[in-house]
Amino acid sequence: MRELEEIRGIMERFGRQMRLCLPGGWQSENFGAFLQPLRYKNKMYLGGVNTRIGFNREGYYLYLGPPEHDLTQLSSEMWIQCGSERYTVDRAEMVRFGEEPSHVWAIVRSIVE
Repeated sequence: MRELEEIRGIMERFGRQMRLCLPGGWQSENFGAFLQPLRYKNKMYLGGVNTRIGFNREGYYLYLGPPEHDLTQLSSEMWIQCGSERYTVDRAEMVRFGEEPSHVWAIVRSIVE
């Protein structure tokens, strides 16, 4: 469908370049996807992590990406790499346009080391 090709083209052209990674060095090819910070309308995402240098709030983001990289099937060890930032997937769903997969919707959380 032409509409699905347009959606994928927009992600590739305007999205940030990301890749999926596993311990041991495996990485997918780069692909375009969108990350948007979630706005804190309640206390659901206000947690954080104590680190050696102090308290660090974990950021939660809305992810919209191509269906070829199906985050609903990720291993628990896999993460998303975007530049120097790493993200783990808390929840993911495949979105369909008719019967065809359109994109993946997910809530991802920044990994704090």
